[in-house]
This record gives sequence, structure tokens and C-alpha cells, in this order.
Amino acid sequence: MNLTIGWLYPDLMSTYGDRGNIIVFEKRCQWRKIDIEVKKLDVGFSMYELERCDLLFMGGAQDRQQTIIAKDLKDKTHVFKDIINRNMPGLYICGAYQFLGNYYKEADGAIIPGLEILDLYTENPGPNHPRLIGNILIELDPVILGTQNAAQRTPESDSRQVRMTTLVGFENHGGRTYLGLGVKPLGKVKVGFGNNGKDGTEGAVYKNSFGTYLHGPILPKNPHFADMLIKIALERKYKKPIDLSPLEDALELNAHETVVKKLRIHI
Repeated sequence: MNLTIGWLYPDLMSTYGDRGNIIVFEKRCQWRKIDIEVKKLDVGFSMYELERCDLLFMGGAQDRQQTIIAKDLKDKTHVFKDIINRNMPGLYICGAYQFLGNYYKEADGAIIPGLEILDLYTENPGPNHPRLIGNILIELDPVILGTQNAAQRTPESDSRQVRMTTLVGFENHGGRTYLGLGVKPLGKVKVGFGNNGKDGTEGAVYKNSFGTYLHGPILPKNPHFADMLIKIALERKYKKPIDLSPLEDALELNAHETVVKKLRIHI
């Protein structure tokens, strides 16, 4: 088996160590003898390159970078939207997550148009409102959790199953994101702020696309989430059920559980 990951705008959209997520994808595939190729899709990439990918990833950035990307994607939006609507899996972090929505309203009122793929919008309320910063713990949406449990069909201990119900990370964003009716949240905030600090939601799920504010990067401490994305990508490509071989994840899961225990003190 082989997998091609399209890393969208690696130089512009990689503010918070997002390369770590690519490394996790690479290693977890290599350890399973899955051939993996990472294609860096920089400004000016062709739609042909995008079509050849099996899994997409785009990280976070600031407003200026998003403006540059908006111009680059102007003539590609319809193809990008079509690819996502055809269930190509993808992970979109912070700025990339915002960019999939209808628009981003800057603190000065300027509007950065989004791709209008996800029914959501983001607004920055300005300097009188603090940034949403800190460690975050979310409880996954039950539908997502069901997909994840199916991603690793091997006997697991109860403690492992508990770990698989949560995601941990670090958030740092001024924008407040609000979901429309056609988008489900990735999970519920147990500790932290999430999408907007008000409604208790974090992230968004649309078809096989996952948006989230979790930096850190997100995947090293959440290997179950990485495996879910790998599994979805392989099953879509090969059009058959895929059972990923189990890996020795004690270090990763202990890191996850350590964060969970520390954060639960604040609940």
C-alpha cells in the first residue's frame, strides 16, 4: 500500500510546529510498511497535483499569510471544493480551518473571503478582547469516536479506550469561529476555549475534512486521531476495509494521559 499526503502551503501555513503532524503521518505509515510520499504544495501548485493526493494537510498562520493564500486559491477554489465534497480526507489547523469557512473578519473590519466549503465564519473582536490561549482538552463527538474506535480493531484495555475519547492540544487564536447548521463540531470543550469560548464546541467536521484549533502539534499526543485519518485515506483509495496493524504507542498515550490528568484538575 502507498499513501500520498498533500501538504498545502508548508512555508506560509506552519506557524506552530505544524511540521510535527507531517512527521507523525510519515512515521506511523513507515512503521507499518506503508509507502508514503509528502508533496509540498506551495503557491502556484496545479490542480493536477492536488488530485493525485490521498490526504490533505494545512497548518495555521497569521492574517497576512491567509491573504496571500486567498489570492493563490482564487482560481482553484471550485476544484478544491469538489475534492473535499468527494470525501478526500484532510486535517486543517487554526488558520487553515478558518479558511475553509465563509469568511474571516479582521479586527479592523476587513473581510478575508473564505473558500465557503464549510458553513462557518470567524470574527476577530479586536484588541479589547483577549486571545484564546492555553492547553485544551476536548471530548470527541460520539460519531467521530465511533469512527476512531473502528480505526483500530484490536483488543485494548479500558484505559486505552478512555484515552481514545479525548484529544489534547494547545490553542492560540484571536478569531472566534461559529458553526452553521451544516457542520458538526469535532468535540466538546472540557478545558479551554475552543471555537469561540462561548458555546463549548471545538473544531468542525464536514465529510472527511476535520478542522481544529489544536496546535502542539496535535498528532504526536493523539496517535489515535492520526490513525483514523490514515485509515480513512487508505480505505477511500483502495475502496475496501483497512485494518491498521497496532503500534507500540505507550510513550504517546502516556503523554496524552498525563495532559488529560493535569487538565481534569481544572474541571
